[in-house]
Amino acid sequence: MNRVTAIIPAAGLGTRMGADQPKQFIEIDGVPLVIFTLRRLAACSAITDFILSTRAEEIVSLQDKVAKASLGRPARVIHGGDTRQQSVANAIAQVDPATEIVLVHDAVRPFITAEQTARVIAEARLRGAAILAIPAIDTVKEVKRASLPEDVALITATIPRERIVMAQTPQAFSFPLLRDAFRKAQEDGVTGSDEAVLVERLGHEVFAVLGSERNLKITRPSDLELAHFYLEQERVPK
Repeated sequence: MNRVTAIIPAAGLGTRMGADQPKQFIEIDGVPLVIFTLRRLAACSAITDFILSTRAEEIVSLQDKVAKASLGRPARVIHGGDTRQQSVANAIAQVDPATEIVLVHDAVRPFITAEQTARVIAEARLRGAAILAIPAIDTVKEVKRASLPEDVALITATIPRERIVMAQTPQAFSFPLLRDAFRKAQEDGVTGSDEAVLVERLGHEVFAVLGSERNLKITRPSDLELAHFYLEQERVPK
């Protein structure tokens, strides 16, 4: 069987949300956001098992919530780390060596579709590495801030929008490739903003698959309001 493991890092504190609990545990539609996201991700039948990494004090509680989600596939909850990269690394260490593809998805991107997930997995099988991404809408400027106030920056270049995409998740990779990328990053003391950048460091091509603006990452209170709006839209008969 072509084994596909989905990793969901869920150890963040979510300070920008300003809530009294980590954002991945805020409820949406009556369930914690991480479980809502997990169920949407599980709609893709290509995924064979799940690994969620969270803070030590949340492991038992999250494991209970995952068990009640009735995914129909194995799902483990493990100890995450102080950074996203460490949480993913801890999960990679638990992946079955026979696994073909590993994908990583943000715990707080609840509107991922089965079709998008399947497409990223298919491209990773074909090309080794693929991520969801959307085209940049705004004009993108490169800046530097040296010797300037915090809220001021000097524009040094304008980057053509046709060369820019905004990265999303899932991000899917050949398991040996992702494992090597994380091992190399650890050896070099490098921290990346996502998994793709670590794979890029190896000189391997990463391909962008068209995502969706609905695949938003819930980071601020306004994002949560938009999520509730999307839910209401889904309930409207078509």
